[in-house]
Amino acid sequence: MSRITTQEELNALQGKFMSEIKAEPIRILVCAGTGCQASGSLNVYEKMKELAENTEIKVEFALHVQHPHVHKSGCLGFCEQGPLVRIEPFGVLYTKVKPEDCEEIFNETVKKGEIIHRLLYKNKITGEECFNQDSIPFYNGQTRVVLRTCGTIDPESIEEAISAGEYQALSKTLFKMTPDEVIQTVLDSKLRGRGGGGFVAGKKWQQVASQPVTERYVVCNGDEGDPGAFMDCSIMEGDPHRMIEGMIIAAYATGAHEGYIYVRAEYPLAVKRLTLAIKQATEYGLLGDNILGSGFSFNLHINRGAGAFVCGEGSALTASIEGKRGMPRVKPPRTVEEGLFGKPTVLNNVETYANVPQIILAGAEWYRSIGTENSPGTKTFALTGAVRNTGLVEVPFGITPREIIFNIGGGIRDDKKFKAVQIGGPSGGCLTEKQLDEPLDFDSVKKLGVIVGSGGLVVMDENTCMVEVARFFMEFTHRESCGKCVPCREGTLRMLEILERIVAGNGRMEDIEELRTLSDLIIHTALCGLGKSAPLPVVSTLNSFMDEYIAHIQDKKCPAHVCQKLKQYVIEPTKCKSCSKCARGCPVQAIDGKPKVPYVINQDKCIKCGACIETCPFKAIYVA
Repeated sequence: MSRITTQEELNALQGKFMSEIKAEPIRILVCAGTGCQASGSLNVYEKMKELAENTEIKVEFALHVQHPHVHKSGCLGFCEQGPLVRIEPFGVLYTKVKPEDCEEIFNETVKKGEIIHRLLYKNKITGEECFNQDSIPFYNGQTRVVLRTCGTIDPESIEEAISAGEYQALSKTLFKMTPDEVIQTVLDSKLRGRGGGGFVAGKKWQQVASQPVTERYVVCNGDEGDPGAFMDCSIMEGDPHRMIEGMIIAAYATGAHEGYIYVRAEYPLAVKRLTLAIKQATEYGLLGDNILGSGFSFNLHINRGAGAFVCGEGSALTASIEGKRGMPRVKPPRTVEEGLFGKPTVLNNVETYANVPQIILAGAEWYRSIGTENSPGTKTFALTGAVRNTGLVEVPFGITPREIIFNIGGGIRDDKKFKAVQIGGPSGGCLTEKQLDEPLDFDSVKKLGVIVGSGGLVVMDENTCMVEVARFFMEFTHRESCGKCVPCREGTLRMLEILERIVAGNGRMEDIEELRTLSDLIIHTALCGLGKSAPLPVVSTLNSFMDEYIAHIQDKKCPAHVCQKLKQYVIEPTKCKSCSKCARGCPVQAIDGKPKVPYVINQDKCIKCGACIETCPFKAIYVA
C-alpha cells in the first residue's frame, strides 16, 4: 500500500477499486455487526468462506471461471432478523441464516440463481415474501444518509470505503475550500449535534476557530451509554472511515492537529475496526502528516471509556481522556474555550461527524431539503421493545412516532395495544397514544416534555407498568450519578426510594407531590445536562399515567400485573378441581382447601412466587 499524495491519485484509486468490486462475479456480504455476531453470523461467514474456496462460477465475459467473493459487512440494521446475508448481483437478502443453510445457498442461489424462499423475509402483516432489501417495509420507510454504506461495504477494508466515495469530501475540503468556507457550509446546512443537545455544529466549529489559542483539539464522543442504544456503535463498526473523514474535515476547518475518539469499553468490535481504519488511513496518507500532500496534518487517537454513563457529558469526557475521574465541571468556560487539556475543543458525537462528508459533497441546500427547517437531515434511532421489527433505523427529522412504530416497526408485537414509547433513553421521557402523530425533531419534542437524546426508542405495550418504568430509569440514573452535585446525588436517591415504596404497595398520596417537587429541584439545580434531565421519565409518566400511580398507592394494585409485591394470585372456583397440587407445591402453605371444595389462597401468607400457577394442571389460578 503506497501513500496517496495528490487528489488525482485518490480519484484513480477510487476508479481502480470500483472496477475490482464490479469484477467480482458473485459478491456475498455477511452482516458482521455486533447484533448479527451475537446471533452467530461469524460461523455463517466462515462456512461461506469455506464453500467459496471450493466453488467456481462460470462468467460469460471471462475466459476462466472465478470463485465467489465473501465479505463481512457492517450492521444492516434489521437486527431481529439476523444473521443477514446479502448476495449480489441478485440483490437478494436472506434472513436468519444458519451455517447449515450455507450449502443450500451456494447450490441454489450462487450456482443457479434460484431463490430460497424459506430464507426470505415475510411481511408480518400481509404475509408477502420480500425478495430484496428495498421491498422490506422496515427499509423502504427509511432515508439512509449516515448509514448509506453500512451493510454494503466491508468495514475492515479501506479500499471498499474509497470505492464508495469516502475521502472525496476530504479531498474537496483540502484543495478547493478554505477553513472558513468549510465552517460556513456546515453552518448553512444547520447540522445539529446528534448526541442529545442538538446544538448547531457549525457554531461550535466557528467558536473554536476564533479562539486566540492556536493549539486545538477535535474529540468524538462515542461513549453512548443509554441502555439499548447502539446507533453510534453501528456507525463505528459498519463504516468507521466516514466518521474519521468527518473528524479530519472538522480539524482542517478549526486548525486542530490532534484528535481523540472516546469509545466505551463495552464496544470492543468498534475499537478494533476504528484502530484498523486509523492504521489504514495513515498508511494511505489520508491521515497523519501531510495528508494527501496538502501540507495539513492531523493525528487521531482512541481512548476507551470505563463504562461510566456520566462520561457522555462533554466536560466529564474530556476529564476522562486526561486521566482524571470523569466528572462534569461548572461552566463557563465551555469546551469550545477550554476543553481537552484546557485548550479549545470541538466535541461532537459519532453521528454528527458522519454527516459532514455528505454535506461537503452534496451541499448545504441538499442537506436542508431533508428533515425540517430547524432540524434538517436524518436521525438514527435504535428501535427496541414491544415492536415487531426491532433494529437500527434512519429517518428524516419530522417523521412521526406512528410512522416509525407502525410502518417501519410493523406495529406492536403479538397484536397487543400500544401504550407508550420511551424516547431519549434514561434522560428522556414517554410519549403516549395522543402524541403519536407529533413530529419528531429537536424543538417539537421539547414542547412535549421529552428530548430526542442520542436516539433510543423503546416501545411499550399494554402489559407495561409505567410506574415500574419510571423506577427502572431512576435506578439507572441514580446508579450512574457521579455524585459531584447534591441535587443529582441525593435528589435521585430520594426519588428512587419513593418509587420503590410505591411499587412495593407502601406508597402515600403525598408521594406524588414530593416526586414533582424533587423533579423540579433537580431539573433547575443539577450541575450537568444529564443530571438536569434525570427526572424526565418520572415527570412524563406522572403527567400521562397518573391513574397508574393512584392505583398503586390507593388500590394497592398494579394494573399491568408487573409489580411483584402487588400481585394477587387468585383461584377461579369454577375451574378448581380440588386436586390439591397447588397446595402441595406452595412453599409457605398459603393455600387451604378440602376435597370437592375449591381451594383458596391466603393473601396474608402468599409470597407471590407463582409456584401455584406452574403446578395447577387446570389453569384455574390467575393474577388479579
